[in-house]
Amino acid sequence: MDRGGVIVGLIGSAIQASRSPALHEREAAAQGLKLIYRLIDLDQVGLGVGSLESLIQAAEWMGFAGLNITYPCKQAVLPLLHDMSPDARAIGAVNTIVLKDGRRTGHNTDVSGFSAAFHSGLADAARGHVVQLGAGGGGAAVAHALLAEGVERLSLHDIDAARSERLARSLCARFGSRRAEVSVDQAAEIAAADGLVNCTPVGMAKLPGMPLAETLLRPALWVADIVYFPLETALLRAARSLGCRTLDGGGMAVFQAVGAFKLFTGLAADARRMRRHFAEMTVADEGRAPAP
Repeated sequence: MDRGGVIVGLIGSAIQASRSPALHEREAAAQGLKLIYRLIDLDQVGLGVGSLESLIQAAEWMGFAGLNITYPCKQAVLPLLHDMSPDARAIGAVNTIVLKDGRRTGHNTDVSGFSAAFHSGLADAARGHVVQLGAGGGGAAVAHALLAEGVERLSLHDIDAARSERLARSLCARFGSRRAEVSVDQAAEIAAADGLVNCTPVGMAKLPGMPLAETLLRPALWVADIVYFPLETALLRAARSLGCRTLDGGGMAVFQAVGAFKLFTGLAADARRMRRHFAEMTVADEGRAPAP
């Protein structure tokens, strides 16, 4: 059935490896919808976060139904919106904008995306104390998801201490005092924690490496990473070598896309089909990768 067509896009930095275009376009095709997904890569066009308003305005002029927003724009975009969903407002970060009737409405599907991935891969994981690295836009969403999933105590570490403090205050206001705190002794906290989540960009293909010293890992710790390109980051590889339970960023990438697809098109995405498409792309990428 032909359901017409829509055009959407993604604004962010160094996003050429994003799987969002293929995920959305293939799911739309399976549902008889013509969907075009464009990448608006700040690095490729030589623009910075200060150009966000002009880029969003251009998307409106060209009839875009919406935009995904990623690093480093998830918080910078907030003043440019007319309205936000309750979750996006509480989190203070947006990863999806619906453009309709001259209005820009911000949403956050990263929360539901991480929660669904967590249920899928670490449903029975201990939730007493978790250390989270990174308190930016993606980190804010993951932190809210972790506390909503029952994590009793969340320790936040970010290179920008003020950002960690702001997020901790926001989380405590929403979930209760002492549920979130700023990490003051990373080594000691990880030594006593049940889980560790990386919400920094360290580990991405463009920023390889480890977000913390490998010696801080131990077998009893479960480790999650929201980076999905590459799917096996240095952190996850090191954690698996020790016998840690791990969760890669693929699940969050797929499930946040499931939520965004519904917002853009009004149609419910088939999550299983999208996960299968993601897996196929991962296998294809691995086949093209040079031997180590």
